[in-house]
Amino acid sequence: MGCSADFLVIGAGVVGVTIARELKLRHPDCSVIVLEKEKTPGLHSSGRNSGVLHSGIYYPVDSLKAAVCRQGAIEMARYHEEHDIPLCRLGKILIATNEFDAPQLDLLAERAATHSIPVQHLDEKQLSELEPEARSLNGRALLVPSTAVGTPGAVMQTMIHEAGRRGIELKLDAKAVAVNTGASSVTLANGEEIHFGHAINCAGLHADRIAHMFGAGQRYTLLPFKGLYWKLDPAAGFAIRHLIYPVPDLRVPFLGVHTTTTTDGTIYLGPTAVPAFGRENYHGLQDVTPGELARISGLLMRQFIAGRDGFRRLTLQEGRRYFKTWFAEAARAILPRLTADHLLPTDKVGIRAQMLDRQTGKLVTDFLIERGRRSTHILNAISPAWTCSFPFARHVCDNFLEEK
Repeated sequence: MGCSADFLVIGAGVVGVTIARELKLRHPDCSVIVLEKEKTPGLHSSGRNSGVLHSGIYYPVDSLKAAVCRQGAIEMARYHEEHDIPLCRLGKILIATNEFDAPQLDLLAERAATHSIPVQHLDEKQLSELEPEARSLNGRALLVPSTAVGTPGAVMQTMIHEAGRRGIELKLDAKAVAVNTGASSVTLANGEEIHFGHAINCAGLHADRIAHMFGAGQRYTLLPFKGLYWKLDPAAGFAIRHLIYPVPDLRVPFLGVHTTTTTDGTIYLGPTAVPAFGRENYHGLQDVTPGELARISGLLMRQFIAGRDGFRRLTLQEGRRYFKTWFAEAARAILPRLTADHLLPTDKVGIRAQMLDRQTGKLVTDFLIERGRRSTHILNAISPAWTCSFPFARHVCDNFLEEK
């Protein structure tokens, strides 16, 4: 039992589906199969992200993220509008929360100018007028008007339906368990064998595993981080009009505890960046196995001892945020009136598919793509991958797949 395809995409998240879509737009007569190990697409990063359409202000000029983020936000917003998917154009305010943030604000403003992203410097009075509940330690803040919030779940559903109409075949409950690079085939858990002309690995939390099956990406391994959220109690009376973020530590690929107002009006605080001890360890001991626990714990210990790029400080800081009291303390850096009593529990949680470079011992901060034998591997498609998915798909096709 088996079938074949010109292109086989592994993973039906937003990156996999947009790449499949781009391939079909360019080559209508080619056959494209997308494999998804779950019974429903978008159950992991693509359906659990915050929905923020990032502006691109954070990313170094020479990064792939910077090259595709601004355009990605424009196109993702347009996709929402074309398909009547809820979108809120709220804007983002970045707030200085410690004495070291002033030069970081200036650096972010410089990057914004380089990327043609409009920003506005705010003094203490202007910040108070825009967001009376917010506070900046040094009186300075930065307004990024273009930041918006979309609806990831509805986007995924729409994209899946569109893919079907374009003739892309989606196989659900189709977990890849083995690869024969010589025969250019992938074997599924049910025994089915699929032959391919070229395979594109977009497996997210399992991208390193799939790459290793192909003999690629040996330098990289997943070090997952869990993003926990709390919901702001409407009875607390916070009138928040924008997304409010602290100025991030640009040495690490995390943005700190911030507010996100979703398209239904719910205000979340988060996420954390605490270690996850399984690739899908959303709650409790879910998906924690002895092997993964030992692997991840060993990696964390080595990173902690090395202490590169502020990792030791990050670990100590984020570890405490498992607990509501310490989480509330982090949130008070941007909303000083907030107390733990203002936070309501929520099942909103995501896991960041963060790759670690075993050779350098550093977290990979940019998107990472690697060639393999008759295959291409999207190894580090972390935030803002959802924002960037349309131009990112074109980049992958232009630079890795067009000659196929």
